[in-house]
Amino acid sequence: MNAVAEKYAHWDVGALFIYTNEAHPGENFPHLTSMEEKFDHARKLRDRLGVTRRILVDSLDGKCHRAFGSMPNMTWILTNSGMPIYKADWTDYVSVENALDYFLNMQERRRSGQRLVPFSVKRLDYRESDREAFYRRLAENGERAVQEFKEAFG
Repeated sequence: MNAVAEKYAHWDVGALFIYTNEAHPGENFPHLTSMEEKFDHARKLRDRLGVTRRILVDSLDGKCHRAFGSMPNMTWILTNSGMPIYKADWTDYVSVENALDYFLNMQERRRSGQRLVPFSVKRLDYRESDREAFYRRLAENGERAVQEFKEAFG
């Protein structure tokens, strides 16, 4: 997503990362009990994943996370006025780029004089799933995180 943010920055598209919580807490990254701990986890996540976008940290009780749907890896695209124009329950850079290209093109169409009216679309997108890479990343949280995930999801 860093590359996507950089690619669209010249279009004045901002990109934020909202750190909510550990989806799979373990010994190394336990369930959060203080804002100090939450900021520490966010910094470590930034460093581990190389996140270059601005990171905002949600409240300890997850108010922002709940307001935006509570999924562990969502993406939203909002207009400058705050109107949601894209919502995905999982982040996939191909899907996000597709949406950004569409909406930037729509702005060009409007500038050229086309009269456009909004409508809603629901579609099913697909993302790559590398189970081995997922478990390697999960293991960074601790063996308990891996065991609990395997027990819950197989």
